[in-house]
Amino acid sequence: MTLNANGQAITLSKQLARMHATDGATLAKVVAQKPGELVFAQTFPTGTHAMWLYYWLAAHGVKPMSDVRVITVPPPQMVSNMRVGSMDGYCAGEPWNVRAIADEVGFTAATTQEIWPDHPEKVLAATATFVDRHPNAARAMTAAILEAGRWIEASPANRRFAAEMIAQPECIACGVNLVLDRMQGRYEDGLGRRWIDAHPLKFFGDGEMNFPYLSDGMWFLTQQRRWGLLKEDPDYLAVARAINRTGLYREAAAAASVSAPSSDMRTAALFDGAWDGSDPARYANGFAIRA
Repeated sequence: MTLNANGQAITLSKQLARMHATDGATLAKVVAQKPGELVFAQTFPTGTHAMWLYYWLAAHGVKPMSDVRVITVPPPQMVSNMRVGSMDGYCAGEPWNVRAIADEVGFTAATTQEIWPDHPEKVLAATATFVDRHPNAARAMTAAILEAGRWIEASPANRRFAAEMIAQPECIACGVNLVLDRMQGRYEDGLGRRWIDAHPLKFFGDGEMNFPYLSDGMWFLTQQRRWGLLKEDPDYLAVARAINRTGLYREAAAAASVSAPSSDMRTAALFDGAWDGSDPARYANGFAIRA
């Protein structure tokens, strides 16, 4: 199941802002002047943060595998690494983007919901062996998390309580207001702009955020193929069906009284085009910039 939608961002350093690189287009100009010199971080080479970072850079004409250097950094270490100048930008989940603003070391250049509004992000996953051996436990765990997401979004007080829990030292040790602001869609970019986001971090959204659409899984496969993480085109639909157990999810959703969509596929409107999963190999191999 999908645990949340939206809520990641791409942060650039204040040094880049002083060089007038404040968005994708102006960043591309600086990259062209310093080929191979700028360093960007993601949290895991095959993960969603890497895919968002690469997609955003490439959409603005930057080749992430050659025009810049890309490194892997754990999320809690992003801000400290930017503070000491180890990197010029990164993609991570919250609150590490708003934390860079609070610490005055970076600014938000783009949110991932600008790339794909209401995109899937974190997931609940287990090995196929576990699910096959313990289907009841898998269903119960899925249903329980659906109920938890519904509870978080049931009232502002619940969302604040969740933020207070997350902010504790034994969790992420971050100011509760920083956590809460972006959980509630209250954004600032660190350069003077403030807004209420139309696509804030969502944990439930009446169940619409949680369904493991096959087309969502296929999209991430297309990006892994695009960047050479897959050496050839797989059977995209077969892989998605094997991993995204939509039937089990539907059973768990029914147990939690959560509605589920009629189709396992959906059309997504990304900021530079649509994706519907109908021809994944052509989509993956059709980008001008790829590995």
